[in-house]
This record gives sequence, C-alpha cells and structure tokens, in this order.
Amino acid sequence: MSFNDWLTSVAAERNSLLCVGLDPRAGDASALRDECFRLIDATADLAAAFKPNSAFFEACGAEGFAALRDVIAFVPEGIPVILDAKRGDIADTSAAYARAAFDVLGAHAITLNPYVGSDALAPFLSRAERGAFVLCKTSNPGADELQAMAVCGSERRLFEVVAERAQAWNTNNNVALVVGATDPRALARVRALAPDLWLLLPGIGVQGGEVRAAVSAGLRADGSGLLLNASRSIAHAVDPRAEAERLRDEINRCRRLASHPPGVTREASMVSVLARQLVDSGCVRFGQFTLKSGAVSPIYLDLRRLVSHPPVLAQVARAYAGVLQSLTFDRIAGIPYAALPIATAIALAMNRPLIYPRRESKDYGTRAAIEGDYHPGEFVVVIDDLATTGDSKLEKIQKLESVGLRVRDVVVLIDREQGAREVLATAGYRLHALVRLRELLDAWQLAGSITPAQHEEVLNFLKT
Repeated sequence: MSFNDWLTSVAAERNSLLCVGLDPRAGDASALRDECFRLIDATADLAAAFKPNSAFFEACGAEGFAALRDVIAFVPEGIPVILDAKRGDIADTSAAYARAAFDVLGAHAITLNPYVGSDALAPFLSRAERGAFVLCKTSNPGADELQAMAVCGSERRLFEVVAERAQAWNTNNNVALVVGATDPRALARVRALAPDLWLLLPGIGVQGGEVRAAVSAGLRADGSGLLLNASRSIAHAVDPRAEAERLRDEINRCRRLASHPPGVTREASMVSVLARQLVDSGCVRFGQFTLKSGAVSPIYLDLRRLVSHPPVLAQVARAYAGVLQSLTFDRIAGIPYAALPIATAIALAMNRPLIYPRRESKDYGTRAAIEGDYHPGEFVVVIDDLATTGDSKLEKIQKLESVGLRVRDVVVLIDREQGAREVLATAGYRLHALVRLRELLDAWQLAGSITPAQHEEVLNFLKT
C-alpha cells in the first residue's frame, strides 16, 4: 500500500486528523525519551500520526539519536510517524538521509526541503510505502520572504509552483505538502492546486492558526486530506490527553461543517469548491467584455484556461465523471475547442474512448469529419464546456448523427440558463449541467469574489 493510501485508511479508521507533534525541551536524552513516552501514552488512541522533531534529539548527540529511535519505536503499530527533519541535499547525501530516516530510525515519513530540486527528493520518493512531506508554505513569520515571491515571468508565487510540482512528483502516491495553518488564504490556494494531496498543517494553537479556518480552507473534497499538527499546546497543557481529545473533536466538528454546512447539500459544497477554483485559475472574470455576438457582457467565462491548471482540470473531469456514470453511452464526443481538453481528461479518468467532430472536414487524407474510432449505431455522449442558446450543440450533434452515431445526452460544466436546455429538449436531447451560472454567482458573492451589485448586473444580463 502506498503511504498516502495508508494514511487515508488510518485517518478513517481512527476518525482523526490530529497529528501530535513531539518537540521535547528536556535537557538530556533520557528526559527527552521519557517526556515523549508519556505524551504518546496519553494520546495514542486520539492521533492519526505523530511527528517527532529531530532537532531536539540531535542536540543531545549520539544518546539523543538513540532516544529518537526509541521514541519512534514506542509509537503503537499502525500509526504513522513523520520525522520532522526538513532534509534537502543531493545524490549520495540525500540517499543516506533516506536510509537514516527510514531504515535506521524507522520513520514512516519525513519532511523535506524542495529548494535543491527534485533530484534531492528522489531517494525519498522512490519508496511508495514511505511518505515525503514537502515544505510548501510554512508557518513561520519569515515564510513570505522567499515562499511568496513572484516567479519570474509569471504571476504565480514560489509556493504555488511547489504545489504544482508536487502533483507531478507524486507518481508513487507518497507525496504530501507542508502548509502553515497560519495563512488560510495560501492554504486554500494550495488546496486548489493540489486537490488530492495530503497536507500537513503546523501552526495550530501557540502560533495562532485557527482550526475552523484551516479546515475550511484546506479540507479535501472527500472530507479528509489534512493533518493538523499540535505540539506545545498539547505537551504544555495541564492535561495533555484532554487537550488532544478537545482538538480532535474540534477538528471533526469543523470537518462536518466544511463538508456539509447546516442546510447545505454535498452538491452545494461542490459548487462552492468549483466557484473558488474558477476564480483562482482565471477561468472567470468580471468587467466589460464584448462577445462574438457584439453584446457587452459583465462576465467572461474562459474554460480554455483549464489546460494551464492540471489539478483543477483533473477535478473538473472527476466531477463530469460523476454525472456520466448515470448515463449509458459507448463513446465520449468532445466539442472543439474549449471542451476537447476537458473531454480528454474525462476519457482518461473513466478509461472510455473519445471521438470529436472537426470544425471543418479535411479536404485531404481521409477527409474525416469525425476523428477517432467509432461504429455507426453507437451511442455517444456530447461533452462541452458551456451551454448558452444550444444552437451550436445542435450543429455538432448533426455532424455526429450524419455518420450514423446516436446522441441522447449533452453534458456541460456550466449552464448559462439562456435557453439551451429548452432548445435541446425540443430537438429530443437531454442537457445535464454540473452547475448553473446562478449557483456560481451566489457562491462568488458569498465568498466575496463579487459585490451584490455585480451579482445583480450579471443576472440582469442573463435575462436579456
């Protein structure tokens, strides 16, 4: 089992996202050991993971190193131990660090510094059963000095690039990210860029991170994917067990609220996540935009930009797949150009064959009007990005049907609610939309992305 799968199963079995940090301040190795043993004994049934900080043990020399090994071994079997060592070097040095952490000390995972580059991480990433928590946006006051710097030639911040790269490094499903709970806005941005990765959140408690804000910003779509670390607030409490239990329960309450706020369905929660991602990726903009028709719109939806945001595109594809699973079809038909990358991502996610109608038939070669393999009589489901009036959908459906394919369903990401559903229904086709534009407008206003006046302006435009 990969480390990330194991961590997911442990968190579910224990109903906990609490990581207990072990940062002992005692003066000698023996006292360090005893302090950690007491804390582990008190909280083992409440924690999803333990995180010993190697610095406090290393400061005691060889005896401290031995004490660290004893502490890791003392954690009950079945609970992940994340060694907080922030390693980052190259070649044989990095390989030696990996052996020390995993083989000598017996840790299940380790924190890593990505600044040297991916080759420094490779020895740690090669072992799928061992986890690599890569520093992304840390909780210390000076974090922004480098991590929030704009990357040359781009509007992205350095921590955003790390989040994006981590997705590519995760070939063994054992990469996670370290993101401080002290900066919920950055945390939300990382979650948008890395929707599936586990995030380790230091900074809860003494450093000022708030549980509810952190959970709301960083929770994964499945209600998991976060480890909230608390060290001093538990260790220095009058009753460490009681404090750990309070924290675990608070985290779980916030999980329930974030996944299903009072009176809000799972579908509405999905709308909120999608609304945020569309703003973050620049797929939606507000202002004055002249459309192809000549009309001036106060909103512009450009889902072509999804191709530059692979994590968001992947999540959109999974959302489409959720709708498509209830439909019967033989092939997916993507509509060029905006929907073709989306349809490709869906086909890969579902392992279903893809075809697409050309905008213009070739006058050379095969002179194909439809690209891809298909057989007359097969049912295809049409994938597009937006639905406005429905006229363009009918044109593409006609091309598909002209070669003997059959169409019943059209699935889009956003229905602008300007007549497409009715036009398609009259022609005998069913429109399925992941979300209506009015739902997104409500979510954007609630999140503060648009003002009430902008909300009203867009609604008035849709009525015209």
